[in-house]
Amino acid sequence: MADTITLSIAEAEALLKAAFTNIGVPDATAASVARALAAAEAEGQVGHGFSRLTDYAAQVQSGKINAAVEPVLTRPAPAAIYVDAGLGFAYPAMEAALDAGISLAQEMGIALMAIGNSHHCGALSIQVERMANAGLIGLMVANAPKAIAPWGAREPVFGTNPIAFASPRADGPPLVIDLSLSKVARGKVMAAKKAGTDIPPNWALDVDGNPTTDPDAALTGTMVPIGEAKGTALALMVELLAAALTGSAFSREAGSFFHADGPAPRVGQTLIAIDPGHTGAYGARVSELLSQISAMDGARLPGERRQKAIAAAARDGIQVPAAFISQANTLAGE
Repeated sequence: MADTITLSIAEAEALLKAAFTNIGVPDATAASVARALAAAEAEGQVGHGFSRLTDYAAQVQSGKINAAVEPVLTRPAPAAIYVDAGLGFAYPAMEAALDAGISLAQEMGIALMAIGNSHHCGALSIQVERMANAGLIGLMVANAPKAIAPWGAREPVFGTNPIAFASPRADGPPLVIDLSLSKVARGKVMAAKKAGTDIPPNWALDVDGNPTTDPDAALTGTMVPIGEAKGTALALMVELLAAALTGSAFSREAGSFFHADGPAPRVGQTLIAIDPGHTGAYGARVSELLSQISAMDGARLPGERRQKAIAAAARDGIQVPAAFISQANTLAGE
């Protein structure tokens, strides 16, 4: 059998949806999760794609993910939305938040969307890009189970706590920036563990604080933050905005995204949509700056590789490890 199998994005979505519906996930929720995982694969974020399927499925079957729950949306303030994910999947909760929040931002000029009692939210780029495609500036933060120690300490307190930003521009696709506050997303370490491969020595530390190439040692140790102390300061900021603001679990309290046993993660996500106005001046200024950067020797705009990956996936399909396809087929009952 080949190491990888090529699927179109639509085929990937259909297979993932079939896997989830066959284990009892309601149709609309299964479709929401499948869209997100396939989109992550298409943009090259493989740690948020097919590699998550068996973990999600095990948590559905154990009850750790309440797959049957429907998000509950309230509006606690004129420009604020709160969505209780109910310990279910994050993706339907984010879709509900954005369905309401985009139009609210266009009406009010700004909208805050806070999601509590949630789960792993995958590639944040997908969510902020949706805001930018609606002509809005999009910001998003999310906390995750503990993986990063405060600078100078060894015990993990913060999650990898990603931050994402997207902006419309006048003459091209949105600028999209999506970054983890660890040097790499922790999902890449889990993907390496499942693939039986080593990780680079600058990704993570073992429990004794030593660099490691062993993904198992990395997962029981800590992730290396970006920017040393500055990275952990940003992680603290995200912790407050994503967990404290939404009434969710702090990273050190959150259950695992990967294991079927234990408490639900109960993490939070916060999204902010800003309307830059309708004169066109903002988009033109963004394009001016981005053009200046693009013209510089050696410079590369954030998100350029992502856009190329998405275009290639749409044209040529996505390469998925054969083992993941086999797992998906088994879950789908095929």
